[in-house]
Amino acid sequence: MQNIDPLVLLQPSLALAISLGAVLFWWRRRGFRGMILLLSAAAYFLAIAAKYAIQIPTLDAVEAEFGPTSVGLGLYYGLQTVFLEVGLAYAFAWYASKRWRLQSSDAVPYGLSLSFWENGVLLGIISILNLGALYLLFASGTSAGASAYSRVVAAEPGLFLPPAALLPSVLIGTLERVSSMLAHVAWGVLCVLSAVSGKKRYLAYALPMGLLDAFVPFAHLNVDLFEAGIFVLSVGFLVVAWRASRSIETTAFGRQNPNSPTTD
Repeated sequence: MQNIDPLVLLQPSLALAISLGAVLFWWRRRGFRGMILLLSAAAYFLAIAAKYAIQIPTLDAVEAEFGPTSVGLGLYYGLQTVFLEVGLAYAFAWYASKRWRLQSSDAVPYGLSLSFWENGVLLGIISILNLGALYLLFASGTSAGASAYSRVVAAEPGLFLPPAALLPSVLIGTLERVSSMLAHVAWGVLCVLSAVSGKKRYLAYALPMGLLDAFVPFAHLNVDLFEAGIFVLSVGFLVVAWRASRSIETTAFGRQNPNSPTTD
């Protein structure tokens, strides 16, 4: 019974390291309130739970209606991210601005936290635990391992590729995680800036960023082009967020200018 190559653990490990490293870097250099981690966790995991609640009973019907590679399916995914991930990120930021004195200096920590929960925890730690459990199960040589092996081979044959064939997908997967981090930081920053300043145009910038997921049904057509395009878009999102932060008199992408009035 062939086991999965440990190289598959590299991509979620890199996602965890990069997202957690960014949080720790900002905490050491600029400060990072623990409340922001809790606030972002509530916003993010409520959004993910709502996505599951929507998709479990409806995904098959939507795919049957529009097809697995279609604009309809893309909008199905994208609009969920717009209203659930970005929308709830704003709703929680708005509430915190009224109740917990959320400030513009919390914008980057909030975006980094959203990125951490998705890439460091959901697709980092949990993936590492799942893959590690499969590795140990297959290595045990038990009947349970053999039964699980046949199911996993059928569902995820890519896990059993040799290292030379596996490495490109690991690198592409890592680029995808980096793009996700940039996008989450961008819309997290914009949601906080909108909430604390009362300027809805920042929310208007953030909401369309969720449509990034509308491209998912087309990824298999050309994976390299897809990931490159998503990365370029995500960098563009970050530039928009940076320019928005400058427009309300913040400096260094999140540190309050001491000469500018505080907005709570």
